[in-house]
Amino acid sequence: MVQLAFRDPQTPGNNILIKYLYKELFYYFLICFAFLFVVFFANQILLIGEDMLSKRAPFVDVAKIMIYSMPAIIAQSAPFATLVGFLMCLGRMGSDNEILIFRASGFSFRSILRPVIILGMAISLVSFFVNDYLLPLGTIKYNQLYRKIMRSNPSVVLEPNSVKQIGNSMVVIGDVKNSDVSDILFFTSKNNSNEEAIISAGSSVLTGAKNEGVLLQLDMNDTIMTTFDMDDYTTYDVLTSEKTVLNIFDSTFSGRGGRNPREMTFIDLRKEIISMKNDEDEDPVRINSWLMEYYKKFAIPFGSIFFAFLAFSIAFLFGKHNGLTMGLFVGIVICVLYWAMQISGQLLVTRVNLNAFACIWIPNLLMAAIAALLSINLLRK
Repeated sequence: MVQLAFRDPQTPGNNILIKYLYKELFYYFLICFAFLFVVFFANQILLIGEDMLSKRAPFVDVAKIMIYSMPAIIAQSAPFATLVGFLMCLGRMGSDNEILIFRASGFSFRSILRPVIILGMAISLVSFFVNDYLLPLGTIKYNQLYRKIMRSNPSVVLEPNSVKQIGNSMVVIGDVKNSDVSDILFFTSKNNSNEEAIISAGSSVLTGAKNEGVLLQLDMNDTIMTTFDMDDYTTYDVLTSEKTVLNIFDSTFSGRGGRNPREMTFIDLRKEIISMKNDEDEDPVRINSWLMEYYKKFAIPFGSIFFAFLAFSIAFLFGKHNGLTMGLFVGIVICVLYWAMQISGQLLVTRVNLNAFACIWIPNLLMAAIAALLSINLLRK
């Protein structure tokens, strides 16, 4: 007669298994985080740095720009690293029969889920700190330094043969050599007015600020300004000038009251949104875009919790064979889909003015719903 004895999951031997699970999850998270950090860093920051260095910006300032951009990359990388890392870890443990050892030691899947969620929560809290404190601090330093570089080397702003938005104006830029611009075209509209203006110029020179509050100065030759009434395009005014000076003010690159939402903590941002809502003249579209930034403060870092739960539910269903490879493949696919949903949500807020909360939080809630459906039977075991 054979008697089976199941040990208490809280025995010292089983505590070693729990510590092992934490260690493996964190180890795979760190590997994926390092990989994603390098990818985002190379894709965003190094390209910016290369462009600025090619326009003779000081190397020290460019290095600082890259450092100040790191909090944004950390905030982006952490949730995706949680999903891919946890999927690879749990998938490998499943295909190597290590999960079977946990089950034979008296652990239910619910007991295995607990460390996954706790570590996901810990990653979310650290990511939230980075997103809410270090990111605004880095953004403030980044913008201050970038404006300093623009004042000393205005050509950093202009890219040859490109279209750029500066404040409320859309600018079409021709050939650029140092600070000389061969052709330039402005499409601009006035606030609280139905008037729209098109400004074209021949050769122009971009110089640094000469007056207080002015960030850049554009000396334009052979300028033509055509002003339309948007309700009646058959009526228009035309002004011509041999020489025109166009000042680009510092406030053009900053937000309401000289600040933008990425420079604020969630507490400051909430106060600013309440103030905007109490202002009857404030644009509802602008309020909605600021609400989007507020919800992003929470949705992006706390996505790690939802991704941890999703990784748990997927790993044991699809990772029985070649769990490590399957975890990597499935994780990358989900990351791409999640990223596409986040970008689409932000575009729907800024361009269509849909509800900011729904557009930003739907990807997380969808991940949670899928994870719950996939893990219902699993957690009963």
